Amino acid sequence: MKQKLLLVCFLASALFTYAQDLPSNPTPGKCYVKCITKDTFKEVTETFQSSPEYTTLTVQPATFKTVEERVLVKEASKRYEYVPAVYETVEVSYQKREATSKLNVVPATFGTSSNTYETYPKTSGWEYKILEDCPSVNKDDCVAACFVEYPAQSRTVNFTTLAADASTTSEPVPGRDATYTKRVVKTPASMREIEIPAEYKTITRQVVDTPARTVPSTVASKSETITRTVLDKKGGISSWEEVDCELLDPTVLPIFYELGSARLTPASRTVIDETILPIMNDSNVSVEIRSHTDSRGNDAFNQSLSQQRANSVVNYLVSKGISRSRLTSRGFGETRLTNRCSNGVECTEAQHRRNRRTEFRVINSN
Repeated sequence: MKQKLLLVCFLASALFTYAQDLPSNPTPGKCYVKCITKDTFKEVTETFQSSPEYTTLTVQPATFKTVEERVLVKEASKRYEYVPAVYETVEVSYQKREATSKLNVVPATFGTSSNTYETYPKTSGWEYKILEDCPSVNKDDCVAACFVEYPAQSRTVNFTTLAADASTTSEPVPGRDATYTKRVVKTPASMREIEIPAEYKTITRQVVDTPARTVPSTVASKSETITRTVLDKKGGISSWEEVDCELLDPTVLPIFYELGSARLTPASRTVIDETILPIMNDSNVSVEIRSHTDSRGNDAFNQSLSQQRANSVVNYLVSKGISRSRLTSRGFGETRLTNRCSNGVECTEAQHRRNRRTEFRVINSN
């Protein structure tokens, strides 16, 4: 298989981008790969802090103690009680009839006297007098004028005179006394103030004996060491070399699966151990695992199932110590049948089994 050439070369089929640099004067019927010097790597160890130092706090709950306490349940107050007045009976003297005087009347006494009064004054004057036996018809002819004087007229009037006016004489009349009973206040009414004492009772209650607190504790930081691979020297392309053409074509492995299953049988593992595994162990080649299904079942399901089957082979090789970076898996479902047994075509179980296959091909050389 010319495994020496596979150690350092890419397959020509995978390098279409380098078509302009194909080898000069090639031999008909030969295949070539372009050899490269691979990148070289080295491992470095670094220590990093995976966890910082920090403080944890542990809470210690408060503790309590029971204490007795005398509490007021009823406040002190005052009550007022009415005390009625106290009376006593006393004799009270009073003047039932006041003293006075009795008046005796002394009648007035009288005398008699008289006075003369001019009732008409003395008068005089001419008086005309018709003569009796006047012979004239005209009476005026028989008028005589006489100057006549008349004496004053008087009258004597008797009257009573007051000899002594009426008067009184006083005669004392003594008063009259009496008594009556009277209830008088001996002790006035009052309000008596009575103290009502407060009432207390004893209660128990819990008080904080020790307050809650936190106890700090320091958690030390943690460090971890990581080993990582870094690029030590960059590789490069060197020259074209001849390679066995058979390795460029997919190689069908006699790995078959049960219908609808991606599980590797013991026989399938033996095939892998005898075919792919020696190539992977004896060189640094990278391979592509290709898996296919028959046409039965849903197309999308078959596509997923084929990918699972290819993954099963890759996972098995990894379990044998092969680096996953050297392995590629691809599922083709029922898109690349090896016979006529497509959807709706009646085929035997053996014909369908041939389509449930797994292939591998070398895709580059490291």
